[in-house]
Amino acid sequence: MQEKGNISIHTENIFPIIKKFLYSDNEIFLRELVSNAVDAVQKIKRLGSLGQFNGEIGAPLVQVAVDKEAKTITISDNGLGMTAEEIKKYINQVAFSGASEFVEKFKDAKDANEIIGKFGLGFYSAFMVSDLVEIQTLSYQDGAEPARWICDGSTEFEITEGTKTTRGTDIILHVNKDSEEFLEESKLQEILNKYAKFLPVPIKFGTKTESVEDGVDEEGKAKFKDVEVDNIINTTNPIWAKAPSELTDEDYLSFYRELYPFSEEPLFWIHLNVDYPFNLTGVLYFPKLKNDFEMQRNKIKLYSRQVFITDEVKDIVPEFLMLLHGVIDSPDIPLNVSRSFLQADSNVKKINSYITKKVADKLGELFIKDRKSYEDKWKDIGMFVKYGMISEDKFYDKAKDFALVGNTKNELFTLPEYKEKVSPLQTDKNGSVVYLYTNDASKQDAFIQSANKKDYDVLVLDSPIDNHFINQLEQKLEKTSIKRVDSSVADKLIEKDEVNEHVLTEDQVKEVTTIFEKAITKPGMQVEVVALHPEELPVTITMDEFMRRMKEMAAMGGGMNFYGQMPDNYKVAINGNHKLVSKILKAEGQEQSDLAKQAIDLALLAQGMLTGAELTAFVSRSVELI
Repeated sequence: MQEKGNISIHTENIFPIIKKFLYSDNEIFLRELVSNAVDAVQKIKRLGSLGQFNGEIGAPLVQVAVDKEAKTITISDNGLGMTAEEIKKYINQVAFSGASEFVEKFKDAKDANEIIGKFGLGFYSAFMVSDLVEIQTLSYQDGAEPARWICDGSTEFEITEGTKTTRGTDIILHVNKDSEEFLEESKLQEILNKYAKFLPVPIKFGTKTESVEDGVDEEGKAKFKDVEVDNIINTTNPIWAKAPSELTDEDYLSFYRELYPFSEEPLFWIHLNVDYPFNLTGVLYFPKLKNDFEMQRNKIKLYSRQVFITDEVKDIVPEFLMLLHGVIDSPDIPLNVSRSFLQADSNVKKINSYITKKVADKLGELFIKDRKSYEDKWKDIGMFVKYGMISEDKFYDKAKDFALVGNTKNELFTLPEYKEKVSPLQTDKNGSVVYLYTNDASKQDAFIQSANKKDYDVLVLDSPIDNHFINQLEQKLEKTSIKRVDSSVADKLIEKDEVNEHVLTEDQVKEVTTIFEKAITKPGMQVEVVALHPEELPVTITMDEFMRRMKEMAAMGGGMNFYGQMPDNYKVAINGNHKLVSKILKAEGQEQSDLAKQAIDLALLAQGMLTGAELTAFVSRSVELI
């Protein structure tokens, strides 16, 4: 048996195109060849179970071997094998049946995953790292003869009689000069760990030394000896391929430690398992969230039939679920097409919706089943839930029943519970319920205490995304506004019909206004004399809620640059009913000026706005006044 020929392609030589486009991602060759070998092994097992192959199947195995001297990498399997005719069909013809279309469609491709696997090109990824590729194979079919195929990366090939004596296929790569890094065992081990760690057939890569018990010593203690054993690099039956009923909590935790060796243990997890209308398995873990979102991302690993594909799952998993960790495995996700196609793919959209629903259902179930335990975890999952509510309307609709808000008294409420709690006292004259919040309870303590004196409740909303969460709530909740507790004096936070009487005459109001305007040295301060309860502070400095929120969003890159560039403007509320204001009116000259300046500085100090030389002057003045 001897035959030479040309691979039937009707366009320019395809091998340089493969090398050119895939060079940056050339380690994928090992993933493709090992996956093909696994498929061949699984197919012979399938034929055996169907009664179409009655021979000895043997222990399924794929082996990867490297020979630095000969500069070869060999991928061997004990699967189906091929006849010479099948080589012609699958290697020469099928692989390039769409070559013209391939060249046209993918000549501008930038991502290796757009190409690999398309048009049967998986096997030809071997030429990314090889000058010469050889196949030695023996088919499972009765009377089959071994065959050898060889190709040097041109369109010419040669088929001759092979030397293989056992069923299966060996792919021998004669590694080119530019790819000699792949002759290093450590490099191959690293790639196999990445792509083949959970393949369903054992993958052997050389041997390793293990310590095993070898009797006992004179003191009766166990002795150990070193033995050489096969280095099997994969777990063939990972937990996501098992039924949840077979697994314990320890199984899930142990798998998490394997994926993320240096992470804190997860809070809980969701086992995904669906086979209609698409196929999807996986386990998603809720990690303990840190405030740094970016550190949390890209921790979900995507597999297809247990072959690792990528940990960039942005278009498959909803944006907010990128904060989860774990594994998704689906043969129904088109892995080798462009990102725009992926975004439009109906299966991807269904998978996206399914995962969102499963996560929402799990959180709702935890909340109903054990509210106390759920509340204990809220500190870690709250930011995640809020992020989901902001970014996905479907998630918001489910989450509004289990999302919690907490107040300064460390009490937690669902959104409906909270509205019911504060409506009686915190509804303004227009019928709108006003939620008050602090984003820094220690800094805004004076304002919180003033609100509490009026029996107002104050929420704590101090996470990095709470600005966006507040805006979302105002859009979604009917007749509800949300104000930071220091955005006005307590009497003005919730506009009511009742009005405090002024103890000052109109002339005195004008005089007080002039005194304080002279005492203020900072720009952007607007003085207003207001009638408050006599026990409220004499001077309170606030920034309008809307303006402050817009400026904060601009600082976070929220597209509000116009507001970000505007100068800061503050309201200076002088409590005309406070006895200090009466004292200032009666004082004269320097004493009047010093008292007004002292009252202003105290208000600035309360807002953390008194610094540098002004703070030093305030301290000196305070000592003199004492």
